[in-house]
Amino acid sequence: MEFVLEEGKHLSESCSNLILPALSIGNVGQLAVDLLVSSTGAETVGYLDDQFVLPCVGNDAYRPSPRGDLALPLQAYESSSSGLTLIQQRSPVVKGMMVEYAKNLADFAAASGNKHVVVLSALDFGRLQRIDMSSGPQIYYLSSTSVDGTDDYCEQLGWKRLQEYNPAQRGWKYLSSLAEGDVGDENNFTFEDDLEEEDYYPSLPFAALFSCFKARGLKVTCLLCYCSEGDNMADAFNLADAACKFLRLNPDNVRGDDGEKWIVPFSWMTVYGPPPDMSMF
Repeated sequence: MEFVLEEGKHLSESCSNLILPALSIGNVGQLAVDLLVSSTGAETVGYLDDQFVLPCVGNDAYRPSPRGDLALPLQAYESSSSGLTLIQQRSPVVKGMMVEYAKNLADFAAASGNKHVVVLSALDFGRLQRIDMSSGPQIYYLSSTSVDGTDDYCEQLGWKRLQEYNPAQRGWKYLSSLAEGDVGDENNFTFEDDLEEEDYYPSLPFAALFSCFKARGLKVTCLLCYCSEGDNMADAFNLADAACKFLRLNPDNVRGDDGEKWIVPFSWMTVYGPPPDMSMF
């Protein structure tokens, strides 16, 4: 993976927290990163070029009057006022190469001096075992601070650890061995095999990122929410808000227009296309 700085830019040592999405159902992690980039006033500092990420190109996603800046598959942003580095991923990883991509990203984060990585992703609502909407949409987490994935601060925020995380289960063990580069003959299981129910979560992108960042010695926390495909903007607001709470971001540094908390990216205006022609009704 190659990191290319924009002309005249440099990575700030003060931006030690890294936020990035893991691609999943509804693209909620990417939408949440969009909100954070737009609302913290983060500036583009460069882009990452990785052979395992499919190419794509588009216009500036955040400004209503684009200056000709291109949006690329892996773009890095910094918000000095919030102490954040953000990476937006706009295209999928080549099939079967997720762990290799995660290793490359972990190497970049370690070399850049990032101390804490926050991964934002969604999970399939159809797999949620117990539904409790009494307190609104629930945030789940997975942390590298303890062997069982728990984190005291996340618990204080009222979040629940991902119940399906079991470091002794074969899928998680296999993923950990891949991340550490220590795959012995005893690990004859692969994610290309017929997966059992318990193998589903370790086969997802967020799990590969979690394992590789952890293996690299970085503190990593995954913030997760369950959702279904459709209009997932509300889920993105929820996940972005969780990231702000978790990192204790100053509300004055995350502010939208007209007193709103968030600045909605300009590109969201065309996410679902133009409204229907009402004359047909």
